[in-house]
Amino acid sequence: MSQTAANTTDVLVIGGGTGGYSAALRAASLGLRVVLAERDLVGGTCLHRGCIPSKAMLHAAELVDGIAEARERWGVKATVDSLDWPALVATRDTIVARNHQGVVGNLRTAGVQVVRGAARLTGPRGVHIEGAGEFTARRGIVLATGSRPRLLPGLTPDGRRVVTSDDALFAAGLPASVLVLGGGAIGVEYASFHRSMGAEVTLVEAAERLLPLEDEEVGRRLARGLKQRGIAVRTGSTLTGTELLPDGVRATVRTPKGEEQVVEAERLLVAVGRVPVTDGLDLAAAGLSADERGFVAPADRSRLETAVRGIHVVGDLLPPPSLGLAHASFAEGLLVAEALAGRATRAVDYATVPRVTYSSPQTASVGLTEAEARARGLEVEVNTMPLAATAKGMVHGRGGMVKVIAAAGGPGGAATGPVLGVHLVGPHVSEMIAESQLIVAWDAEPADVAAHIHAHPTLSEAVGEAFLTLAGRGLHQH
Repeated sequence: MSQTAANTTDVLVIGGGTGGYSAALRAASLGLRVVLAERDLVGGTCLHRGCIPSKAMLHAAELVDGIAEARERWGVKATVDSLDWPALVATRDTIVARNHQGVVGNLRTAGVQVVRGAARLTGPRGVHIEGAGEFTARRGIVLATGSRPRLLPGLTPDGRRVVTSDDALFAAGLPASVLVLGGGAIGVEYASFHRSMGAEVTLVEAAERLLPLEDEEVGRRLARGLKQRGIAVRTGSTLTGTELLPDGVRATVRTPKGEEQVVEAERLLVAVGRVPVTDGLDLAAAGLSADERGFVAPADRSRLETAVRGIHVVGDLLPPPSLGLAHASFAEGLLVAEALAGRATRAVDYATVPRVTYSSPQTASVGLTEAEARARGLEVEVNTMPLAATAKGMVHGRGGMVKVIAAAGGPGGAATGPVLGVHLVGPHVSEMIAESQLIVAWDAEPADVAAHIHAHPTLSEAVGEAFLTLAGRGLHQH
């Protein structure tokens, strides 16, 4: 196809997930001409197979749990007669479809040209889109091709007995039993969902605790909450063998003591992480290559620009400290668009990006863990406030905590340095973390937070109480 003005653009984005479409929208708002190539549906994994459908299902699970709590704690004689799986799925799909329509409409309104087709690099400024031909990007190219579930040798997903996080919610019906392999955020959420829906659940994690990248106390309290719900949590354990059965799987799990345990389940859900997608991208054609883990590393973090000038990368293609979270990808997309428009930019501060697990109980964190702070040689003051020590925490009756880590050094042991990290476990903490994000990002000190009054009675009151104590003004906690 001959090159014409019609397929010359300012910015060409490859991949329409959260990082890609946010880059496209922001670049267009800054007056740049943008082409967005997407081989599937804009919105990516988060919208169609991950964040949005899973949280819709977890909301349904929360409603089921609420009926059980009403009956068991509050004398409300209610029961769940049955679960109408097709109706539940229809509501989930409606939510996804409305979000998809919104993204499509926003791109159209912004003037972004969306081209359906697989794209590959042909040079530092060239892209070939299947079915549409050759394109040239005057300003630059944004790589936003996302990730896919990591697979294990010998475990081939069949969509029924062995599934990944991408297809777990789309398998037919609800299984009576599930073995979840992987105790990160994805595995924990799926274990929680299936337990709420009545399944017998075994959760296996090779690390010594759940959510191994989070604060140790978070993982410990989360495991306690899941066990109280009847989930069999096996940390420090590995899967050593699997056998497919006509109606499920039989797995062998090695415990920390070296014992072999056999677990049978209708479904094995593999949630052992995700790997970047660069298949067919032809990085070499532009002078790029992925590292041994499949990531495309930026040479300049303040612009997320690779070693090839004009080629930028966002989302799950980025190596750590990028977090592989949708909301971090939004920030990366905005940064890259502004860099391509010639604006001054600075690197994303991943330490102030909140991390949330939407299980029951939920977890939410921002900033350093206690171990990370001590490993940096920092002297810290740590305070843990139980949610059950507040009136609203007692009302919810599900335990939980607020853990605050701050720099030490105040008179009488009070912390006067900045807050380094906040870690929450319990109901609704996904909505409570925003305050702590600002506290950490703005280098607030405990006394700064303690000067402000939290509403009573609320769960967030526990956050205020935790900071009051660190500031030497403890009220209900000493």
